[in-house]
Amino acid sequence: MSGVNVSRNEVVQFVLRISLLSIVTYYSAKWLIRNLDPSNKTKKKAIEHAEDILKKLSPTLKKSAVQNLNEYEMVIASHLIVPENISESWDSIAGLDHVCEEIKESLVFPVCHRDMFAGSALYQPPKGVLLYGPPGCGKTLIAKATAKEAGMRFINLDVAMLTDKWYGESQKLASAVFSLAVKIQPCIIFIDEIDSFLRARNSSDHEATAMMKTQFMMLWDGLNTESDSTVIVMGATNRPQDLDKAILRRMPAQFHIGLPSEEQRQKILQLVLQKERLSPDIDYGQLARLTNGFSGSDLKEICRNASVHRVRKVMKSKEMIAAVQAAANKAHANGTAQGSSKTMANGNGVLPGVSQTFQEMGTPAITMDDLTESLRGMKHSKYTTGVVSDARIDLD
Repeated sequence: MSGVNVSRNEVVQFVLRISLLSIVTYYSAKWLIRNLDPSNKTKKKAIEHAEDILKKLSPTLKKSAVQNLNEYEMVIASHLIVPENISESWDSIAGLDHVCEEIKESLVFPVCHRDMFAGSALYQPPKGVLLYGPPGCGKTLIAKATAKEAGMRFINLDVAMLTDKWYGESQKLASAVFSLAVKIQPCIIFIDEIDSFLRARNSSDHEATAMMKTQFMMLWDGLNTESDSTVIVMGATNRPQDLDKAILRRMPAQFHIGLPSEEQRQKILQLVLQKERLSPDIDYGQLARLTNGFSGSDLKEICRNASVHRVRKVMKSKEMIAAVQAAANKAHANGTAQGSSKTMANGNGVLPGVSQTFQEMGTPAITMDDLTESLRGMKHSKYTTGVVSDARIDLD
């Protein structure tokens, strides 16, 4: 009997040792995996950033929605933009009045005034919006202005954020995008260059990429079953022909943002230069005629470069004044120019009127010559890169 009792005690001790060793091994392996993961620090920073953003949203959100966010939703929340932090509005857009009006009627009004037609099942915003057109024509600007005016939270979805080296993690992150959007609704999920993520599927796609696309589309279509959810997926692209047909079906509201016309270019130039000090010789009509085929971002770049031109002139003038002053000081020090010494304002050797000239030249006005010179440089770069200014620029 004693031998049997001893063997039982030994078995119990052996089981306890194995259990303790298994627990230590499990947590050690978990600690090693967590610390060897190159994206671990990035995830921690993302979660900390998400907590700060959610604190700002907490007065307008349900406490249960903020407290029940999982790890994946917190990573997505780090890319959340609060409407109050968006500086763009409809006033920031010029030359696209017809597009802005259509977006207001079809998207903003159903979100802001949903109670007006509560008995209608059709009066609701679309689940998907596609903005397509040449680069630099204001697609991203319109998306931000829409979120600002509609008071919707804005998730600027980074596609690289959805990729993970561990199998199945990408699908969980894609699922977290929609689960988070539903919890913090009304919300816009914005995907810039959506063709790089949801392009047409084919047999050469990687398995993980194909599964992530399928998961994303399934979750997107699943929003239709929730009539009370106000989640809109908005995409921008300059290659709509590369999108999958299933994606185009999920984006019934499509808006073409084309190159601005002459009248639109004039409005854009006026908007960009409205807060600058300008010379009276500025001719917006002439600039609009000379910039045929230019996008909105091209026009802004022309104005920015013109502002640099005026600074160059100021710097050259200051160098000339400094050279004159240095020559006068040298002549005075050598005692060879008696007339120069009489013109000195004080014993420090400062020419009269130099300080005043520097102050007057502090904020020079942008002239028509500055804009013309900047336009000439922009046209040269367009010719060099193969984009001729007077030719039609394709979508891609």
